[in-house]
Amino acid sequence: MRFQEPPELPSHTPLPTGLAGAAGFPEVTVTQAPAEAILSRADALRRDFQTNFRDQMVESIYSQAMALAARSVRRDGNNRWDLDQRIDRIVTSPVWGLPIMAGMLAVVFWITIVGANVFSELLFDGLFLVESWGVSLFEWLGAPWWLTGFLWNGVYRGLAWVVSVMLPPMAIFFPMFTILEDLGYLPRVAFNLDWIFRRAGAHGKQSLTMAMGFGCNAAGVIATRIIDSPRERMIAILTNNFVPCNGRWPTLIMLATLFVAAEFPPAVASLAAAGTLLLVVLLGVLVTLVVSAVLTRTWLKGAASAFTLELPPYRRPSILRILYTSLMDRTLFVLYRAMWTAAPAGALIWVLANVRVGDESLATMFARMLQPLGRAIGLDGAVMLAYIIAIPANEIVVPTLMMVYAKSSMMMQEGGYEAIRVLLVDQNGWTMLTAVSLMLFSLLHNPCGTTILTIWKETGSLRWTLLGALMPLAIAFGVCFALASVARLLGAAG
Repeated sequence: MRFQEPPELPSHTPLPTGLAGAAGFPEVTVTQAPAEAILSRADALRRDFQTNFRDQMVESIYSQAMALAARSVRRDGNNRWDLDQRIDRIVTSPVWGLPIMAGMLAVVFWITIVGANVFSELLFDGLFLVESWGVSLFEWLGAPWWLTGFLWNGVYRGLAWVVSVMLPPMAIFFPMFTILEDLGYLPRVAFNLDWIFRRAGAHGKQSLTMAMGFGCNAAGVIATRIIDSPRERMIAILTNNFVPCNGRWPTLIMLATLFVAAEFPPAVASLAAAGTLLLVVLLGVLVTLVVSAVLTRTWLKGAASAFTLELPPYRRPSILRILYTSLMDRTLFVLYRAMWTAAPAGALIWVLANVRVGDESLATMFARMLQPLGRAIGLDGAVMLAYIIAIPANEIVVPTLMMVYAKSSMMMQEGGYEAIRVLLVDQNGWTMLTAVSLMLFSLLHNPCGTTILTIWKETGSLRWTLLGALMPLAIAFGVCFALASVARLLGAAG
């Protein structure tokens, strides 16, 4: 098929009669190529429009379309569309939309945490039983102690920790998230939150990528592909780390239970711990909005792009597709990347714990060297070392911290919250300030190795990857240093 090129217009061409003077436009004579003249005129007029002009235009188009449909279409006994509209009047309401969304996500989080605790414990016991069999086999074969320890107590134990902590939450959260997506509710979430993110210079769909980040920040970074604008997609990539992923939940839950819930009567202790976790999540959302606004005015300047979101009809979820998408495309994909980064971390932990210089291990020596840095932000050197070792995977922070405190030769299997409390409070002098500082640091610090690798894969840029890794770390140090400084000043004044 051949297309004939349009005739070339002369360089001086007046606007068509129908456009000249319409809508208040003055008579103009085009002295540029027609396309360039139209774009220049549109750019000049855009500065005079209100910020919500595009929304008003789309709303006007849809209102006229609905009016035409009402006069032209007759519906006989099909109330499906009316039901969808009645539901949307509630779930997208300015009054009820956000509370319903928060309540629904809270239920998803609660089911994920409660269910994951059960399956994580079973998987944990099974994987560590395999470790004991492997150690016994190597000892029976006469393998040297360092090979047995390196492979089973180092590499394998690091992998076992990551799999037992990451797999159950993702296997629960991602299918539930996909059900909401298949049901048609997630576009309503983006609709409800669009105005908040637009004020921060971000995109409304960023709320969906943040929700994915609760399961895994690497998955949240991958989910930013739904954002068409490269600038706003980059903002979503760089700020997804401020959503606590399931790798950070063990640390946050432990601190909320040991320190916050312990201050309340047993009847309300669990509610206090849950409320603390909710405050941490809300703080992460606030930091996301603030950082997005700063990026919009600095490295990623630009106004938030408007987008037309046509809410799809509610539909029955497809269970087989949900299972495949959530388990194969999301859970196993993210877990595979995490295992590749966790195996070297487990090996490093074992080496640091078993190579000694004089009377102390490398782990103890490095923790002592990092002590001034940790004290400056309300923590200590053991915490700093645990987070350095746990860069490949946040799941191993708690067992590594216990190992350094107890001067053990391998990552420890936790002995219950009471044993951890004795180790932290009675033997190492932890206070409520230490717990709050660690909560903030856990929320804000650099992304894990899997997420950093994913950022590099998605952006293809070393510059943006370094910014995505170092910017959260700088914010974490700044916030914790400010908190520790204020606490010291109040303590000195008191």
